[in-house]
Amino acid sequence: MLMKDETLTQIKTLLATIKDKSPFYHQKYAGIDPRDVQSQADFEALPFTTKEDLRNAYPLGLAAVPADSIVRIHSSSGTTGTPVIIPYTAKDVEDWSIMFARCYEMSGITSQDRIHITPGYGLWTAGIGFQLGAERMGAMAIPMGPGNTDKQLQMMIDLGSTVLGATSSYALLLAETIAERGIGSQIKLQKGVIGSERWGEKMRRRIAAELGVDLHDIYGLTEIYGPGIGINCEADDAIHLWDDYLYVEIIDPATGEIVPDGEEGELVITTLVKEGAPLIRYRTHDLTCLVTAACPCGAPYPRIERLVGRSDDMVKVKGVNIFPAHIEEALAATTHASSEYQVMVDHLQGKDIMTVFFETDATGDMRQRTEKELHGIIKAKLSLSVVAKAVDLGDLPRSEKKTKRIFDNRY
Repeated sequence: MLMKDETLTQIKTLLATIKDKSPFYHQKYAGIDPRDVQSQADFEALPFTTKEDLRNAYPLGLAAVPADSIVRIHSSSGTTGTPVIIPYTAKDVEDWSIMFARCYEMSGITSQDRIHITPGYGLWTAGIGFQLGAERMGAMAIPMGPGNTDKQLQMMIDLGSTVLGATSSYALLLAETIAERGIGSQIKLQKGVIGSERWGEKMRRRIAAELGVDLHDIYGLTEIYGPGIGINCEADDAIHLWDDYLYVEIIDPATGEIVPDGEEGELVITTLVKEGAPLIRYRTHDLTCLVTAACPCGAPYPRIERLVGRSDDMVKVKGVNIFPAHIEEALAATTHASSEYQVMVDHLQGKDIMTVFFETDATGDMRQRTEKELHGIIKAKLSLSVVAKAVDLGDLPRSEKKTKRIFDNRY
């Protein structure tokens, strides 16, 4: 993607003082003078910033402002290592609220809506991001947080919630519970703003149908403000990214080279105006591609396709690289398969065995035919023979947060 002149100006402004303001970049750019960056090619020669870099900066080594300018911190979960602490200035919080409100507006949400917020609060960015955006645009925020489904549904009914903010896993759990209890006529939801994890088309259609809502994919990550840095509009599925706050690149995850526009790769993000913890060429590990066509909605912002998955979510079985998207696409093509699945990869009797558990309402011979159908679709798609194992609807675990789909038990 060709860098805009105004973006290059923003980047040059950022780089002019980054080593003076940030001990992290003073060390990272030892031997580099970022003020020498005068072109897109110069910028693309700068080293990437990685999650490991951020972990090594724990707790506040990322800060590029004095401590008395930090008004808030957020953090990644730290489930896979040392957590990442991200400091925010008052302007960072305001900018985030502007971006999130823009997401709501692009989804057709207005100040008259009542936004039911189920993602978690606290160090995690999700819940408070949804609330910031709602308050910025003057909508009613209902800050429920996760869990206690009975209370969620009661408040949804009593307060007339019109928008659901949730992970796809929890949105599905709510949809299933509403259907089981036969209370759909009491639910006033019109839209769902869903984020935090990848979800397949079959799951999307199921949630939309059972809740009776229009769904929108919101994108973000803790290191880059949080959710709200992009969303798909009402006209198309691709995600608009706010390029007045961010500059994005797509790279080959193996080589680090920029890939041609439209080719799949890893998303890399640079924050253009972030004060507390600016990030330069941050590798997100999210896999997607730039959309080159103009959006029917007419918005000028660049777009990416829905995420395929994460480069660190991949498992290799018998030499085949497998992402959650591959399984979701196979399930979508299988007649009686639900959207819910779980993959187990084991090493038994000297060979790798991949078992795909999936939910279905089929019984008897039809269940066996469904297993064979899914097996055949995966084999044709991936040239890999798997064990397809059907289970009843509701048998696989549901989550109030993110649902882990693939378990590699070989190590």
